[in-house]
Amino acid sequence: MAPRASQWAVPVGVSLGVPIGLYVIFLLLGAFPFFQRHFLYAHRLNTLFWHDLNRPEYWGFARNQVTPFSLTTVDGEIIYAWHILPLPTYLKHEDRLQAQQPGFSNDITKTESFRVLKDDPEARLVICFHGNAGHIAQGLRPGSYHTLTDSSRYHVLAIDYRGFGKSTGTPSEAGLIQDGAAAVDWAMHVAGIPASRIVIMGQSLGTAVTSGVAEHFAMQGIEFAGVILIAGFSNLPTLLSSYAAAGFIPVLSPIRAIPPLLRFFQGFIVDKWKSAERLAHVVSLTRTRLRLSFIHAKDDLEIPCHESDALFKSAAGATIGERLGEESFSSWKEQRSLRREDGTFVAIVNAEPDIVIRQELVPYGGHNDVMLSSAVSLAVMRSFGLDAS
Repeated sequence: MAPRASQWAVPVGVSLGVPIGLYVIFLLLGAFPFFQRHFLYAHRLNTLFWHDLNRPEYWGFARNQVTPFSLTTVDGEIIYAWHILPLPTYLKHEDRLQAQQPGFSNDITKTESFRVLKDDPEARLVICFHGNAGHIAQGLRPGSYHTLTDSSRYHVLAIDYRGFGKSTGTPSEAGLIQDGAAAVDWAMHVAGIPASRIVIMGQSLGTAVTSGVAEHFAMQGIEFAGVILIAGFSNLPTLLSSYAAAGFIPVLSPIRAIPPLLRFFQGFIVDKWKSAERLAHVVSLTRTRLRLSFIHAKDDLEIPCHESDALFKSAAGATIGERLGEESFSSWKEQRSLRREDGTFVAIVNAEPDIVIRQELVPYGGHNDVMLSSAVSLAVMRSFGLDAS
């Protein structure tokens, strides 16, 4: 029996030792900011080598419905962007848009698509901040733009953060917030769209960017038509203790059972992305109107839906003026919730002066497909006040 046991010892030891060893190497490398940011942002993982972002027709858009261009941040980075026209508006100007030179525009202000946006006194704009990895048109991202523009009159502005896609630079928390702020500044000061007709919206990592951008402008007294966070998270150290990349690759969850070790490695996280705190600050700074929406899919395997609970608690708690315990807040939230038979719910908080904070848990959509959900389009409509018309 002993020899037979020894025969199994080596393969069993190898099968356990290899993944454990790789995980230890991953943790050690992750302690260095250079590797950590590559792991977190995954900005080099893209399909640029076979996709030409300057030909948006590949993703089903009409000729010149999308105008690729670039904008410059305050620290000099060049950010790649798409301006996407809504199809009903495109149809009205189709002949002139078809005649426009296709592809990347070195000066978007001279294009017909820009004039259509700037000359419309009722134009509404959704600025989209995508998640980590890939580029502006990777995966389901073009589909989410189609969802917003195919039958509505909403323009979309989408960007690739620094270091992503064709944009210059290297990603960081402060840098990505600057990129988002540059997109808003372009919309307000170049395209002439007031903040009251702009919705800022993010998914996954993009929710952290959205929260940072919302706070940046709230501190200047600028309030948007709406702020929408889809599959968001409260802060990065907390998220990584339960996060699974691609739904199955753990980050810090294997050491969660050893709190001192978990806290030790959390201390090495460079970009904290404290979205819950930022949103509470946005709520406290609101002077006229705020429409803040959280959307999460129940079957999200990457970022658990309880992360949106934490965001909602922080934002809604800022309207109360006092800190409630977990049990007291749960009871307070339950009074403002509509629960469904499938375990999903909608919770709505109304506060002065004109604040509406809405959290919706939808049954399906996972981490990415949720962007195609009708809940997202409805959140945009509510932000623009269509529910009151």
